[in-house]
Amino acid sequence: MTGQSHLAAYACQAGDSRGRARPEPESPTRSCFQRDRDRVIHSVAFRRLKHKTQVFVYHEGDHYRTRLTHSIEVAQIARSISRALGLDEDLAEAVALAHDLGHTPFGHAGEEAMDEAMAPFGGFDHNEQTFRVLTMLERRYAEFDGLNLTWETLEGVVKHNGPLRPAAPNADVPRSIANFCRTFDLEVDTHAGAEAQVAALADDIAYNNHDIDDGLRAGLFTVRDLDDVPLVGSMFDQIAARYPGLDEPRLIHESVRRLMDQMVNDLLAETRRRLATLDPKNAQEIRDAGGPMVAFSERMRDNDRALKAFLFTRMYRHDRVVHMITAARGVVQELFELYMTDASRMPAEWQADVANRDKVSRARVVADYIAGMTDRFALVEHHRLTGNETKL
Repeated sequence: MTGQSHLAAYACQAGDSRGRARPEPESPTRSCFQRDRDRVIHSVAFRRLKHKTQVFVYHEGDHYRTRLTHSIEVAQIARSISRALGLDEDLAEAVALAHDLGHTPFGHAGEEAMDEAMAPFGGFDHNEQTFRVLTMLERRYAEFDGLNLTWETLEGVVKHNGPLRPAAPNADVPRSIANFCRTFDLEVDTHAGAEAQVAALADDIAYNNHDIDDGLRAGLFTVRDLDDVPLVGSMFDQIAARYPGLDEPRLIHESVRRLMDQMVNDLLAETRRRLATLDPKNAQEIRDAGGPMVAFSERMRDNDRALKAFLFTRMYRHDRVVHMITAARGVVQELFELYMTDASRMPAEWQADVANRDKVSRARVVADYIAGMTDRFALVEHHRLTGNETKL
């Protein structure tokens, strides 16, 4: 448990962890949160992220972000912020690296298609799917399914975007999470610890800024198109004025890295202001605060919304991306229908999982199988089963 003395009082303390659902001896060389991070990195689901779409599918170019590189970028930002705030960097990193493990192939297009296919069977959500990966679908350890992560890491993954029932006490908690909480209560009605809140906003910082980079690289919009986007347009202008004649790749990188720096510094300032007001004495007071403690200023939140609106219109709804979305949705939905109709099309171990199940349970297994696919494998399987070659 070395390396904890520098942490702020409101940090999650590894030495005071609430433990694991399946108790294990502690490591003599690593804190419990370091072990969580390492288990995520060594998981099969984490390796698959290298061939899962962020926005652009794998064959469009080697320089675009994938779910894997996105997760690594989020983890780096989360560690930097956590260090500045005196939080446990290993816990923040574990949550950041794990947060996208439940994503389907083909990014949000795949998730939307899966949710539509699963609508009669309870729907599909990538956050719940991440939880399923962490608690049951990784099957590598002799004594348990899943990764048997600590309470704090699982809580952080489940609640990194806030309580599951913030204003609706009777709202449904996803079934997998609700069942788990009967024996290992993750307190889904409260906010997560500060480290998970950091990971959530690190995700936002990474997502927005690398989508600017990737969108420009792909030619979906130009630097001049960003002129009217608050903060972003002025930053590009400042860098162009400071370095006359700078080539566009350097201009983009220099501007984006400084945008990220501004967002991080704004987050640190606003979070410190909130911490000073609450003056929390421990991590539980962060959870019970009644609102997020890690946050952007109101002005930065406005800038963030404006950038998201620009990216939605000019990038996520660009003709090239819409074509990919349409084709990807068809692949996921057809695979789901094919496996539901004939489970023998799945590998033997998945067929065994489906055997003797009712239709709802069978659909859940099929969704687990498809969600674990990479883009490439989904296309190969679709071609094998239908004979149709899908062009994304």
